[in-house]
Amino acid sequence: MASLPSFYPNATENVKNFQKNYFPHIITEVTNAIKENDVVVVGMHLNPHCSRAVKELNNAGVSHKYLEYGGYFSMWGERLALKMHFQYPTFPQIFVKGVLIGGCDEAVKELQQGTLFNELKKK
Repeated sequence: MASLPSFYPNATENVKNFQKNYFPHIITEVTNAIKENDVVVVGMHLNPHCSRAVKELNNAGVSHKYLEYGGYFSMWGERLALKMHFQYPTFPQIFVKGVLIGGCDEAVKELQQGTLFNELKKK
């Protein structure tokens, strides 16, 4: 698995500790899913981009693990922890073979080009 970048390097130790200890069980859950699955989609309820990403992966026959953390009015802290940890500002966050490729637009582009997901399609 490719290593993820560290937090903002000029932050104080207090800030780094806060980030490290902000919903650590959520970070562990997502990190374990990334280790155990070729494709992981981290999303939120009622977000049309998350729904579209899952639909496109399903239509292409790509097996994936979907993790959902609340909606627009719930679990914002958990999603903020993910944004801080993975340094990606939006949802969905899509990981392929341990690498964050981006969100829905990037996944759809990869599916259309047939590059990244071809070997992962169900036989």
